[in-house]
Amino acid sequence: MAVNRKEITNEQIMKAAQCRTADELMALAKAEGVDITREEAEAYLAELADVELDNNALGKVAGGDCYHYCPPDCHNCPSDI
Repeated sequence: MAVNRKEITNEQIMKAAQCRTADELMALAKAEGVDITREEAEAYLAELADVELDNNALGKVAGGDCYHYCPPDCHNCPSDI
């Protein structure tokens, strides 16, 4: 079953990013009420391992800012959680 990304919260994404194995991610997803297959979990972890920030995003993170492109009054960023 494909996961609808619009139904996943920033908090869930941040938790998922902390998972190191497909088993950890599958257990987290199950606890959050989301069913994912091993293949989906492995694909997510592979995608996460291949993420690089561009220079603009890297500068924001290094300065303690949010790496997303959010307006100044944004309170929904993972950095606000």
